[in-house]
Amino acid sequence: MPPSVLSLDHLVLTVANIEKTVAFYRDVLGMIPQKFTPADGTTRWALTFGPQKINLHQSGAEFDPKAVHPKPGSADLCFLSEISLDNWAAHLRKHGVSIIEGPVPRTGATGPLLSLYLRDPDGNLLEISNKSNG
Repeated sequence: MPPSVLSLDHLVLTVANIEKTVAFYRDVLGMIPQKFTPADGTTRWALTFGPQKINLHQSGAEFDPKAVHPKPGSADLCFLSEISLDNWAAHLRKHGVSIIEGPVPRTGATGPLLSLYLRDPDGNLLEISNKSNG
């Protein structure tokens, strides 16, 4: 049997402003900012949620190795939530975040979703989804 991967541990977002990104993902999405120091001695930021994390790279000062063309605003991410989308919509309005679309039915990795779409400070497309029965 050939080797295969099991799950996603983390992903990297290249951002225009680490401070703005940390504030948005903390205040709007409830993620936990985490400052860490890897073996190379640099200081980096990550956003943790559940068993996953998003590592942040400052645009123009990315850590190696990196993507061939790292760029703020080029990601499209879907986050699952057990909080109703009505509650999310009210929370987003409270924080002045526009909903681009939704709630709309979509299909995720494990089946049907009901999703809201918004953008982060860099323009990345974010999808907040509830698992749906179809």
